[in-house]
Amino acid sequence: MSPALADVHPEDTQLEENEERTMIDPTSKEDPKFKELVKVLLDWINDVLVEERIIVKQLEEDLYDGQVLQKLLEKLAGCKLNVAEVTQSEIGQKQKLQTVLEAVHDLLRPRGWALRWSVDSIHGKNLVAILHLLVSLAMHFRAPIRLPEHVTVQVVVVRKREGLLHSSHISEELTTTTEMMMGRFERDAFDTLFDHAPDKLSVVKKFADGVYLVLLMGLLEDYFVPLHHFYLTPESFDQKVHNVSFAFELMLDGGLKKPKARPEDVVNLDLKSTLRVLYNLFTKYKNVE
Repeated sequence: MSPALADVHPEDTQLEENEERTMIDPTSKEDPKFKELVKVLLDWINDVLVEERIIVKQLEEDLYDGQVLQKLLEKLAGCKLNVAEVTQSEIGQKQKLQTVLEAVHDLLRPRGWALRWSVDSIHGKNLVAILHLLVSLAMHFRAPIRLPEHVTVQVVVVRKREGLLHSSHISEELTTTTEMMMGRFERDAFDTLFDHAPDKLSVVKKFADGVYLVLLMGLLEDYFVPLHHFYLTPESFDQKVHNVSFAFELMLDGGLKKPKARPEDVVNLDLKSTLRVLYNLFTKYKNVE
């Protein structure tokens, strides 16, 4: 047995010949960014399912049988899946999981997502696979959360050959940057500006609570925005997101294209996202006197 298996539980080493099992290295589980990723996703799932009175406490134990994943997808996509509500048998669970994951794949394939999970890995409580799935869902449905960037874990791969266990370590990237995960691979003038003069862009932070954006739209379109439609002095994150979302609605009403940025990006002081919103305003209204 390799010394690297010292932290592997006995039940994880009871493998058949040529069988392979993967698990997250215990040291990676203690990484603050990994813990933050798990917590952000847990909180998001529980927020989405609050009306279902479902509380998820541990991702691998609560999501493996497809029941919670079904409810999550139905809530996010506004659809109803044709699956049995409750099933206890392993075959029934995998059938439900197969249906849920096929629906997920139908959503994600057109976006070019790499599908780094399977029925067996999810049902086998493989946390890495479950995290890949949840990160993809969160980005696809533009979840109002901020995923920590560049989260990488060390994965232990255990394989049984000729009666002996052999292990190896591989690095598994769970998140990259928000922009790359959203599919924004193009470099543009804003990227160059952001790279070379970030110290000069702090002015965009003034738009983070959405108040200036709302008032600016009123000025540009020459109308008064009733104060009861937005928070003039927002105090919470949700109130700021409401303001920015409302400003985006006013932009659409004014004939602008839907902003690429999410309201949450602006509230979270994402400078490039805010600049793109302001540039859209500039290009439309630059000739307005």
